[in-house]
Amino acid sequence: MAAAGDSSGSAVRRRRGDGSKTETKCADSSGEHGAEPGEDSEKEKSPQSLQTGTYWLTRIVLLRSVAFIYLVAFSVAYNQNKQLIGERGLMSCKNFLNSVKRYVGGKIGAAAFVYTPSILWLLDWSDMDANLDAIALVGMALSAFVLVTGLANMVIMVTLWVLYHSLVNVGRQANVCGWESQLLETGFLAIFLCPVWTLSQVPRCCPPSLICIWTFRWLIVRIMLGAGLIKIRGDKCWRDLTCMDYHYETQPVPNPMSYYMHRSPWWFHRFETLSNHLIELIFPFFTFLGRRMCMVNGAVQILFQVVLIVSGNLSFLNWLTIVPSLACFDDASLGFLFRSGGGAKKAVLEIQNEDAAGRTPKPTKGMLIRRVVNISLGILIGCLSVPVVMNLLSSRQVMNTSFDPLRIVNTYGAFGSITKERTEVIFQGTLSQDPKAPEAVWEEYQFLCKPGDVYRRPCFISPYHYRLDWLMWFAAFQTYEQSEWVIHIAGRLLSNDSTVLSLLDHNPFRGKGNPRWIRGEHFIYKFSQPGSTSAAQGKWWLRKRIGAYFPPVDLAGLRGYFQSRNWPHPHIPPNRK
Repeated sequence: MAAAGDSSGSAVRRRRGDGSKTETKCADSSGEHGAEPGEDSEKEKSPQSLQTGTYWLTRIVLLRSVAFIYLVAFSVAYNQNKQLIGERGLMSCKNFLNSVKRYVGGKIGAAAFVYTPSILWLLDWSDMDANLDAIALVGMALSAFVLVTGLANMVIMVTLWVLYHSLVNVGRQANVCGWESQLLETGFLAIFLCPVWTLSQVPRCCPPSLICIWTFRWLIVRIMLGAGLIKIRGDKCWRDLTCMDYHYETQPVPNPMSYYMHRSPWWFHRFETLSNHLIELIFPFFTFLGRRMCMVNGAVQILFQVVLIVSGNLSFLNWLTIVPSLACFDDASLGFLFRSGGGAKKAVLEIQNEDAAGRTPKPTKGMLIRRVVNISLGILIGCLSVPVVMNLLSSRQVMNTSFDPLRIVNTYGAFGSITKERTEVIFQGTLSQDPKAPEAVWEEYQFLCKPGDVYRRPCFISPYHYRLDWLMWFAAFQTYEQSEWVIHIAGRLLSNDSTVLSLLDHNPFRGKGNPRWIRGEHFIYKFSQPGSTSAAQGKWWLRKRIGAYFPPVDLAGLRGYFQSRNWPHPHIPPNRK
């Protein structure tokens, strides 16, 4: 007679008799298995350590890791989307959707969804900010649930993927970075790790597909090869091993460690650059050389990403790149992450013991359908990988590009060229009526994290991300004509607009009234030398003015500029008219 198990247990049926075959009844949950009397001696002989070649625990780690990245990404969206792409955002998604609607014939139909896949097409646009908040909040709630419990199914993971897709596709410049597509591809693959409906860490009838595990491995191989090849083909400094002489100082958003890493000896920078090439161009091929070499690659890639996390603020990019590297490890290698008496680890041990004893579940119709789905996934990824592989082999390689509208398989790469000098755009305002007057006092705005005040210590925010700070890094080596949204910011600052000011750290005109003029100044920034007089004075940065980035502007002068771009023009105070 079977012993009673807990509510998460799976029952075991056996047909008795000499030579009878033992059959396990499939159940979509993990936990205790029933035991026949006299079976204790058999259990004692069963292996108590996890065996290689299964991926039950790997699946839990992968799903929780993907959920963590989703949680960060949706948190960034919730805190910043209204200011960037909301009703009064700098790059209004409502205006963008209207322009797409006009382009496809004035109707919201299949053409609109194909051009810009987003559930925002289905929602009421009368309060776009509420729509953006709702999408982000649902995404945060679902991802937090998966992260905390380790439970997920296809319904949850598809929902997360669709929700984030909906935000990225309407974000335009605000979502321009390659990690957005990388998260969408990673999130798509995570869908196929899960059962359709069941919420269980170890669903017995839905074993992790080796095909799905290999799609994650294929992803880390492409990410690393893409990053390595774009460097070798790009900036000369990657070939002469000098790029790391500049990287820490000129990367988008340095952190405190960047300050010290930049001053490392020249030989250490050469070692870093050479190691980068080995990790990105050689180690990925270890993935195909058997279990141990695959694990070596996974460990090296994770360690590499940890070093990048410590030395710079690259959003959740490096955290995200760790995720497919985890697929290089099986249950035996990840078992240390789970409690010995814990439900998941215990359930996997029991499954392995059953399989070793020949008590595998009889394939059900659902399991057979799932095998077809897994094979179809492999074929899909294979077909969509063809142009990506051709791009990797091309001397005209492009990075961070997708060849399909759903961004299922993408090209990747980072820092193909390295800027040798750091330039920054600094917004300044004045209350003076005449911006050219010698007595005009210009006061500076400070962003949340990007360099500005030379006395302010670089911040540490990874995996979180300040999108506007990152965009300002791009704007600094372009012109304001190429980044018109910079002038949009200036107009909002002239009216002390709370929407834009919430993306900044310091408003010098708080409590003083609106500035009359705003200008953009262009500076070269360099790290101060540790131990120098400047450093002793508390300066993290030294800067030198290049010139004007854009000339002084006022609200009256910007009226036509705003109207021509369909931007809402800020109110001009009566005393300024």
